[in-house]
Amino acid sequence: QVQLVESGGGLVQPGGSLRLSCAASGDIRAIYDMGWYHQGPGEQRALVGAITIGGSTNYVDSVKGRFTISRDNAKNTVYLQMNSLKPEDTAVYYCNARVMTTYFRILAAWGKGTLVTVSS
Repeated sequence: QVQLVESGGGLVQPGGSLRLSCAASGDIRAIYDMGWYHQGPGEQRALVGAITIGGSTNYVDSVKGRFTISRDNAKNTVYLQMNSLKPEDTAVYYCNARVMTTYFRILAAWGKGTLVTVSS
């Protein structure tokens, strides 16, 4: 079993910054792609961006230049640095990881989410 736990959400004013973290633990042999998704009120969950095991990143257009994804493979942790936050960034942010378990099973794990509210 694999667990992902997000942290770092909260209330921030427009233009402010937050850094989210997501730590993976459990039955892990290797972690491949890791990503961040968000789900705003009344919306479907959507990709924010992702990072490969080698560190290559991709982002949706709406966050390019404002958000940065990084990872620490030694800590099985992925980060989302969010700058120049806008009210429309308000959402629950979820972490996702594609994991190989110790028995060579590939699975997709999800965290429970952390709420980010951008408001004055």
